Amino acid sequence: MCGKVVQISQCLKTCSSHILSSMGSVSIPPPASLLRPLETPQRLLSGPGPSNVPPRVLAAAARQIIGHMHGEMLEIMDDIKKGIQYAFQTQNNMTLAMSGPGHVAMECAIFNTVESGESVLVAVNGIWGERAAEIAERIGARVNTIVKPPGGYFTKEEIEQALVEHKPVIFFLTHGESSSGVVHPLDGIGDLCHSHNCLFLLDAVASLGGSPILMDKQGIDILYTGSQKVLNSPPGTAPISFSERACKKMFHRKTKPLSYFLDMGWLANYWGCDGKPTRTYHHTGPISGFFTLRESLAILAEMGLENSWNRHKEVAEHLHKGLESMGFKLFVQEKHVRLPTVTTITVPPGYDWREITVYAMKHHNVEISGGLGPSSGMVLRVGLMGYNSNKANADKVLEALREALKHCHKSKV
Repeated sequence: MCGKVVQISQCLKTCSSHILSSMGSVSIPPPASLLRPLETPQRLLSGPGPSNVPPRVLAAAARQIIGHMHGEMLEIMDDIKKGIQYAFQTQNNMTLAMSGPGHVAMECAIFNTVESGESVLVAVNGIWGERAAEIAERIGARVNTIVKPPGGYFTKEEIEQALVEHKPVIFFLTHGESSSGVVHPLDGIGDLCHSHNCLFLLDAVASLGGSPILMDKQGIDILYTGSQKVLNSPPGTAPISFSERACKKMFHRKTKPLSYFLDMGWLANYWGCDGKPTRTYHHTGPISGFFTLRESLAILAEMGLENSWNRHKEVAEHLHKGLESMGFKLFVQEKHVRLPTVTTITVPPGYDWREITVYAMKHHNVEISGGLGPSSGMVLRVGLMGYNSNKANADKVLEALREALKHCHKSKV
């Protein structure tokens, strides 16, 4: 018996050796770059996002992960839900965090509440309205738009006229249009939509926590944001909430949502929003991302929403005053619609905006961005959000811009 075992063992070794020999050795060596330690620079992220992450949130990210369906994880998800309800100022039960960036929340909102052939109205005054319109078009919706140039916003009369004409099931509006620096007035729009049997969908990725939003009081049916702006978490989670009116539309549709991953029928159960006694596996959520999002919401709760709104307003005004004293022109003309989190500056005549941003990064480790979408080539964008929203950081940006004007090439206008 022992002899047979030895023979089998030798046979297995011979077969294994033969297989390896026939396959040959690896021909692609380990990448040299991966054999070096990871290094990242220290920079002030004062663009439109992401923002620098505070130490408490970094510490949360460093925690050992736990199972995505463990009881402790479900408790953390419940904490996140409560934190989002506070940040959004809503009592909506259908409140959760998407696994992904703000784009995932945008698609989730549209995929679940709109069916092919239905009418959708999108307000476009920057890139985010453009993207919402494209997403709706991709699922076969009849998309209609009202359009303003970058820096513009819509009156309630203009919105109502479009509601009457197009009879949409949903109206999309960007609250904080980070590509142009506009924060859109909200009061009365929700009631207007409801009077025309239309859901009000609001993108608050760049504004949530930095500018007042009262979801329930303002009649917002679907609201979403991203983790990487004022909330100061790493990118990768996106809070979202649906009103009862939105849920009725969402769960009485004729067809299944286009995306399985974004299907709120599954996600509602995964987040304990459907009233069922047990939660069913849907996907493996970003566990470390949920740790950091919970900590970010805790920081916001400790500070208080009103204090956060006021701080962003004060810091933005300090930045605006400094810019104007240096001769810069703010892109958004009307003060009451300037986004407190992202300031847009008209590119100074004679300067190449790229040279200014490169100089600030190279010599000051300060990130300043150019325009995006419709505002490309027109503006510089400065974001001071959450942890970064303080006057000291505003002064660093001002100094970087002051030096850039001195050293960057200026052509004759």
